[in-house]
Amino acid sequence: MPNCADLKLNEKVMSIVLAGGQGTRLHPLTLHRCKPAVSFGGKYRLIDIPISNSLNSKIHKIRVISQYFASGLQQHLSATYTHDSFSDGNLEMLCPEETPTGIRWFKGTADAVRQNLEHLADPSVEYYLILSGDQLYTLDLLHMVEFAKKLDADLVVASLPVAEKEAKRMGLLKPGADGRIDDFYEKPQTKELLDKFSYENGKYLGSMGIYVFKKEALLKILKEPGDDFGKDLIPLMISQKNSFAYIYNGYWEDIGTVASFYEANLALIEQKNCLNMCDPWHPIYAEVQHLPNTLIKGARIDRSIISLGCNIEAKEITHSLIGPRTNIGKDSVIQDTIIMGSPGSFGEHSLSIGKNCTIQKSIIDEHCQIGHHVELTNKKNILHYDGDGVFIRDGIIIVTSGTKVPDNFIL
Repeated sequence: MPNCADLKLNEKVMSIVLAGGQGTRLHPLTLHRCKPAVSFGGKYRLIDIPISNSLNSKIHKIRVISQYFASGLQQHLSATYTHDSFSDGNLEMLCPEETPTGIRWFKGTADAVRQNLEHLADPSVEYYLILSGDQLYTLDLLHMVEFAKKLDADLVVASLPVAEKEAKRMGLLKPGADGRIDDFYEKPQTKELLDKFSYENGKYLGSMGIYVFKKEALLKILKEPGDDFGKDLIPLMISQKNSFAYIYNGYWEDIGTVASFYEANLALIEQKNCLNMCDPWHPIYAEVQHLPNTLIKGARIDRSIISLGCNIEAKEITHSLIGPRTNIGKDSVIQDTIIMGSPGSFGEHSLSIGKNCTIQKSIIDEHCQIGHHVELTNKKNILHYDGDGVFIRDGIIIVTSGTKVPDNFIL
């Protein structure tokens, strides 16, 4: 159903999307871009998810704070989120500024907000939403703000029940009977700590890294030492005893590794435990591309997503995601693979895969040119490999953006 929350409250909220991370664990997909600018689902970029959640929640005051490879992200935001796309829109991107003593780089998530406070100032704003630029979820953010207002909370932390494996890489919350957070610990590793934060049915309550701050509380806490929200300032806020847990039970994924990125993309094919891209009330916005329909000649295609603008003469495509403007030659076989294609404005270049190629369990990044008779199958089951534009991470072959793979190449 459509969002029925208080529409006047939405004008008093600003979303701050933190998109400055270097994304080292997602390397080499972040070799030429920041993590929030990585393509996802054939036509989107990771940054589109938090921005779409904000827009679908009727929150139109949005600030994106970036740092690494900011220009590419800026181009995407400018091309996608124009004022014509959503009424009374107000989206701005903030980056480190050069001062007489040099560029002041952001030292963490909290420091990024602290250094941009003058650009975030707005007398009409009563609540700030802090969002990550590289997470997958569908959440009514305005309902979360209403929850904060009803409780007169200084801080609300979005959280979800997780198993032990996920708990060890997250911040864990211990809420009281009234939902007030009594304790917090970042990435507990010992059984003693995990037992302390046991929630329900063998689960733990993990922080999603999504926060609602009352304006005055945020301004006050940013005066304290500490550069990171999760590590430094959130525990301090919780110790002041006016922070609450907002419990969410839907799909959520933090894209932290190549393996999680690969699995989250291919999960879209089966439509199980994945981001829902078919909800008419929660659309995901993407750059508008005026592309022709895809042309398929003689290919056997099973359980795959094929984007617009493709020309496919392959022999077989199975359990794969094919991005826009991808050309695949005759007798080629694509299995369990993500091909990002050529999204956005990149001249006339398409991603091309030649004739008689075999590609399995791979990620082919944007604008690549794969020659004829190429085999990317990782027959030796290598877990980690660094080559010239071709890598292996978590057993997954990655061809980085713009790479030209010669004829007869085998890995």
